[in-house]
Amino acid sequence: MNTPAKLLIGAGALLALGANAAVAQTIPTAQQERGMEKCYGVAKAGQNDCAAGPGTTCAGTSTRDYQGNAWKLAPRGTCTSIKTPKGNGSLSPIPNR
Repeated sequence: MNTPAKLLIGAGALLALGANAAVAQTIPTAQQERGMEKCYGVAKAGQNDCAAGPGTTCAGTSTRDYQGNAWKLAPRGTCTSIKTPKGNGSLSPIPNR
């Protein structure tokens, strides 16, 4: 096999590994979800666990601090008491934030 073909196969394998890692990163593990809840509007830009709105791929893709449609996992029962400069966390997406 010639070098360009090897490079192409190697690049394809890296892309496949990256895609699998991205999918794994976007789905919280059972350990993460046990005792945790999705808390919207509390993540800093790029630090969300998932759900960052249209045109995003999920974890780490929020574009603004405290984006209302991006969530982080928080200990169950604490979300709505988390204060940010834009208000408290929410158990459901916060429109227009």
